[in-house]
Amino acid sequence: MPELPEVEVSRLGISPHIEGRTIKSVKVHDKRLRWPVPETVHQVEGHVLRSVSRRSKYLLLQTDNGCLILHLGMSGKLRVVPAETMHYKHDHIDIEFDNGQTLRLNDPRRFGALLYSGGDVSGHELLSQLGPEPLTDAFNIDYLFERSRGRSQSVKTFLMDNKVVVGVGNIYANEALFKAGINPKRSAGKISKARYQKLVPIIKETLASAIELGGTTLKDFTQVDGNPGYFAQKLQVYGRGGKLCMVCSNRLKEVRLGQRSTVYCTQCQR
Repeated sequence: MPELPEVEVSRLGISPHIEGRTIKSVKVHDKRLRWPVPETVHQVEGHVLRSVSRRSKYLLLQTDNGCLILHLGMSGKLRVVPAETMHYKHDHIDIEFDNGQTLRLNDPRRFGALLYSGGDVSGHELLSQLGPEPLTDAFNIDYLFERSRGRSQSVKTFLMDNKVVVGVGNIYANEALFKAGINPKRSAGKISKARYQKLVPIIKETLASAIELGGTTLKDFTQVDGNPGYFAQKLQVYGRGGKLCMVCSNRLKEVRLGQRSTVYCTQCQR
């Protein structure tokens, strides 16, 4: 599943090509996505796309007549192509603009979504209960420490709770906890403020680094087979269960927490 850095780079990649353009049409080739695509998405037709923003993993395409809420699901990819570009299998949505360009959603597993909000999009049921963005000042040491008090769940599942903080998905939770030297199985409520003081900036740095790395792929969003997947990066623990730790050469352990693969070093993360 694309995580926050991949979604943010998608936003950066498509925005220059579609912001300020008039939406000519929304063509739904297959409405059977995570939720059926509603007829209301057509209400943005004929209106200027004012901005493309992101909230958690949702892309928000704002017009004067409402907002399209776009989610990539587990396998969704976006690209900007000329409207006459041949369709490929699993090309489900075309948002056509007055300059002849089309924002196209390809989603093989159909866990993505395209929805419409006619009012204040921040109050939409999918967005209203979300925690702060991890790269903003609202996500800070005091906040995370206070939210953790009394929580018996593992610190990894705590970080992946979108009501606590958005966008810290499985890959980046694994990596940040390793860098901070925190055992992912420890109860969130039993971790000291000093350790959260170390963890918070590491989470920010890990996500920011992935976004910066993804910046080299922005041109791919205008190619027929474009859109990057996970950015090539040196992952220290994720996907490396059973291999040797890059720091201490101890063999990495893999367990499941919250139905997700979790890899850590029993020596470096205590």
